[in-house]
Amino acid sequence: MATHTEDYEETSSLIASSKVEGTPVFNTVGDKLGKILNLMINKHSGHVSYAVLSFGGFLGLGEDHFTIPWKKLTYSLEMHGYVVDIDVKKLQSAPHHAANKPPVYDPAYDALVNSYYGLGH
Repeated sequence: MATHTEDYEETSSLIASSKVEGTPVFNTVGDKLGKILNLMINKHSGHVSYAVLSFGGFLGLGEDHFTIPWKKLTYSLEMHGYVVDIDVKKLQSAPHHAANKPPVYDPAYDALVNSYYGLGH
């Protein structure tokens, strides 16, 4: 029996990663910071650890990717996107990488990202 992926995109408490990817991210004052490129999921726990956010550039060129702890994002029905309590200037200083040079998601990087956002391990 064939099933369609779109049949499983969203329930009352779950959402497919394909539907999250591309969702805009705003700060608390409504500035659009970028969009979610993908989610980084812990292989052992199954929980989303990070959202990778594209920010900057023009038409996808020159943009950087920012790793934001998933627990820092909240979905806003009004904005039809995720909201993070960070201003543009602080985001510009956050741990980030060029699109073609992803970081090694090891314990040291995890500590760096969580420390920057004021979270424990």
